[in-house]
Amino acid sequence: VIPPPVIHIESYGEDSISFSLKMTTNIKVSGYVVNIYWTFDTHRQEKRTLVVEGEKSIQKVANLTAHTPYEISAWAKTELGDSPLSFVHVVTSGTRPAPPSLKAKAINQTAVECSWTGPRNVVYGIFYATSFLELYRSPHNSTTSAHNITVLVQRDEQYLFLV
Repeated sequence: VIPPPVIHIESYGEDSISFSLKMTTNIKVSGYVVNIYWTFDTHRQEKRTLVVEGEKSIQKVANLTAHTPYEISAWAKTELGDSPLSFVHVVTSGTRPAPPSLKAKAINQTAVECSWTGPRNVVYGIFYATSFLELYRSPHNSTTSAHNITVLVQRDEQYLFLV
């Protein structure tokens, strides 16, 4: 039986988490697949996937949000097959930034100008869809470090926007 890997949180800060991966077995490990999950604005679950080569590893994940719960899951790729999943949870330190204040204005039938307030020198994600279900499951999205963006939409549709 292949055991799940051990995920140990080495350290965390406002915008990063460092963790180690190892197996408690003599089975040869070729690498790990790691998923980091978090929830955006209670509407959208985000995920970042890392593919890590080698048997032992310390990883640092950066560009995270302060005071946000993250779930890290991992499984090992071994000579006998994939291991079961293991999970850890961690909340980054600091104070979570205030949500931006979004304004969306139609420029014409196929373009919407989105603008918002918020801190500088960060990356914003803009999510938009024609229903709450689509906004949660598979929204259109774009990223920018600016405080505005023009998005192209289908004519004769109503859209919901999040930033």
